[in-house]
Amino acid sequence: MTLETSEREFTARFAPHAASGVLYPQREGSPLLEFAAGGRVLYLFDRSGPYATRPGPAQVVVHGVLDPTGTAVLDETAEESLQVVGVSAVEGRGRVLAVERGVLVVYARLPLVLATLGLPLEARPGDTLAFRTQPPLHGFLVAQP
Repeated sequence: MTLETSEREFTARFAPHAASGVLYPQREGSPLLEFAAGGRVLYLFDRSGPYATRPGPAQVVVHGVLDPTGTAVLDETAEESLQVVGVSAVEGRGRVLAVERGVLVVYARLPLVLATLGLPLEARPGDTLAFRTQPPLHGFLVAQP
């Protein structure tokens, strides 16, 4: 399954689900974006290209691939949560906002675009999803003021 045809296509497709936050300065040559959003600091593999971002407020699509061993649709409504795992993964619980073409958009302190990669999930908007992502998370810059 192909999730994207290009970084620009993926960014445009999921721009309505971008998280609002703050980008911190990158070390020269680092492939990771340090992005604070939803009360968490995430380290995202920079998919926007070198020197495309600058420190400050930003809209970023936060994208991860679901880990099948830590992901399930819950029968009950659960309080949303989000914890950073390792350098560049997250786990938590959140409400499914949208389902499309191998991707779930989940709100757990911030919007997350989560690829299922063939994981047999019967999720619908409004469901509660317990999830864990595989590292690394990816970041696609949508806008900076």
